Amino acid sequence: MKKLVLDATDIRILSSVQQHGQLSKTKLAELVNLSPTPCWARLDRLKAGGYIRGYHAELALERIIDFTQVVVTVSLSSHRKAEFDRFEGYIQKLDEVLDCIATGGGMDYVMKTVTPSLAAFQVLMDELLSADLAIDRYMTYIATRHVKSSHPNLAKLIVKNEK
Repeated sequence: MKKLVLDATDIRILSSVQQHGQLSKTKLAELVNLSPTPCWARLDRLKAGGYIRGYHAELALERIIDFTQVVVTVSLSSHRKAEFDRFEGYIQKLDEVLDCIATGGGMDYVMKTVTPSLAAFQVLMDELLSADLAIDRYMTYIATRHVKSSHPNLAKLIVKNEK
């Protein structure tokens, strides 16, 4: 697929959708200072180009249910592609793993997990360790409170990359 050339208006549209989610044609056009029809056409082009993966609601999970959040760092015993692929394929299937980032340096992965309890988290870890995923070691960090969660400021990232 051919990569689109994004201009400042496209960036404003993407930033608005990222910050506010799905918007009416009129509201989006107002936020990006463009008339509704061309604004909507640009949004459709950005969607078709794969720049928008989806729309999601951010739930106040702590108001719905008690849960345990644990950050886990994982190091694999060897660094062969097959072991990375096996580990990543297994992690993709786990609902309890919200985020998993491959890293360079001391650890291979950083994961954010959510389970109903600490005991349920331990069951998850026991399953991971029993699954022949070449896990050499892992460290766990119990989350005690949520300080910040946000999305990158797209406009600032683009400005810094152009300098």
